[in-house]
Amino acid sequence: MSEHVYKHIELTGSSPDGIEAAVRNTIERASKSAHNMRWFEVRDTRGHIVDGRIDYWQVTVVVGFTLDG
Repeated sequence: MSEHVYKHIELTGSSPDGIEAAVRNTIERASKSAHNMRWFEVRDTRGHIVDGRIDYWQVTVVVGFTLDG
């Protein structure tokens, strides 16, 4: 069994299309500069209201990735 060491980063992203889309947008954007991502945890969910309706969802996620080397 191999030993794993992870670094964690906290990211916040949004989407007008719901919580899952907000998470997906966050992970996809992060993958452009953070490599070896292995897992995520949703830490916070909130939304923005305009004129009594949900305008967009916002999520904060912690992403774990393995270190190079």
